Amino acid sequence: MMPRFNPEPPHQHGTAPGTAIVLVNLGTPEAPTAPALKRYLRQFLSDPRVVEIPRPVWWLILNGIILNTRPKKSAEKYAAIWTPEGSPLKVHTERQSKFLAGYLGERGHHVTVAWAMRYGAPSLPAVLDRLTASGSTRILLLPLYPQYSASTTATVSDEACNWLLTRRNQPEMRFVRNFHDDPGYIEALEQTVRKHWTQHGPLASGDQLIISFHGLPRRNLDLGDPYYCECMKTGRLLAERLNLQLEQYRICFQSRFGRAEWLQPYTAPTLEALAKAGTRRVDVICPGFVADCLETLEEIAIEGKASFLKCGGKEYHYIPALNEDQRWLAALTALVERHLAGWPSKEKVDSVALATSAQQAKAHGARS
Repeated sequence: MMPRFNPEPPHQHGTAPGTAIVLVNLGTPEAPTAPALKRYLRQFLSDPRVVEIPRPVWWLILNGIILNTRPKKSAEKYAAIWTPEGSPLKVHTERQSKFLAGYLGERGHHVTVAWAMRYGAPSLPAVLDRLTASGSTRILLLPLYPQYSASTTATVSDEACNWLLTRRNQPEMRFVRNFHDDPGYIEALEQTVRKHWTQHGPLASGDQLIISFHGLPRRNLDLGDPYYCECMKTGRLLAERLNLQLEQYRICFQSRFGRAEWLQPYTAPTLEALAKAGTRRVDVICPGFVADCLETLEEIAIEGKASFLKCGGKEYHYIPALNEDQRWLAALTALVERHLAGWPSKEKVDSVALATSAQQAKAHGARS
């Protein structure tokens, strides 16, 4: 009979509770190959929050069609953006965690900062196991999705809560729900655009800033998912900070999949229509991604550009994600600090509590 709970690490009396932050991103295959993509897509597309189709029907579609056709095509796309260090999403997420640890350390916080992927490696359960084994009793999870959705943010909560079900000695846990209208995040986006305009010149009359977010089935909005509304607010706040008029920007949605209606307007047809209508230049930014990945570097920077120029456009620019931008890292640090409120670091734990714990340990040893 399998034990209900996983084994706990040996308890050490008198040890101060540790605090950890985990940055969680969507995930990435281990390599730009068809077998690696098949493993990754099987895990990703098997999540009932990602695809809300009755399980028996979806199992047949996934295993009978998608996993036999899509991995090879996806592997080719990943190969186009793969770096010597690996997947761009992995590289940037790891760097962000290291910078965050440094920023928090400079501000006097003694915490552990880790990163995990919701799908693929390092898995969230594996990272949580490691943190608790090293003494973390307070864990803040920060999904790196600015806009909340059941198919992204909520899957992180699901995975963490499922992990908690396996623990006898559970840590205290907090979740960051969203940061779509966080002033620091919006300012970082604004400055990224302004830096781009300094290098390439401002938009001329008739040019467009395309603010593109990852798409979702329209049905999700109808069922109460707030993602669309939060995307629209992010786009509006960014446009206001850039002093853009309504005719100078458009909010669109990319990465449509399947035949069902998704959130509109769609990014790819919008780019084609603008080019055919005589728009000379478009700049495209993807605020829903704080780290560059397949959806930004291949779909937008490569495919989007080719489509716009083919349809008659003259100048196309993809504005990189926030990645390791210093303003973004400062905003991320401030966001974490707010959610850490009330959690002391190891060095700041009440000495009286430590002394009491030590005395209790001695008394326990004497009794035994």
